[in-house]
Amino acid sequence: MYLWIKALHIVFVASWFAGLFYLPRIYVNLAQESNPAVVERLIGMGRRLYRFTTILMVPALLLGLWLWLGFGIKGGWLHAKLALVILVIGYHHACGSLLKKFERGVNTRSHKWFRVFNEVPVLLLLAIVILVVVKPF
Repeated sequence: MYLWIKALHIVFVASWFAGLFYLPRIYVNLAQESNPAVVERLIGMGRRLYRFTTILMVPALLLGLWLWLGFGIKGGWLHAKLALVILVIGYHHACGSLLKKFERGVNTRSHKWFRVFNEVPVLLLLAIVILVVVKPF
């Protein structure tokens, strides 16, 4: 059973992160766009992707919790991973907050800022994978 839970956890985490990789790319385009029709289309894409990404986040977190509590996974690396997962959840919610600003037409950030913001989940995923695979402590 452990391997099935682990496999499903990996699939949902990868899917969640795919959304977190793409959503800020939509924001880059929104920050550059002035055509109202294109802006509305991009906002619609952002809404749907954020909703879908949120749905994917839930089983990723629940399966991770099951692995941790149900199978007794422990170690210093796990504490560091959990701290990074909290940051990923915060990033996810920040994406939702930024989307609401675009919906209200009050975004003040540049497309360059969103390009940098887009790299955050890459760094978080890299750190999490290293902690899980290497278990440095």
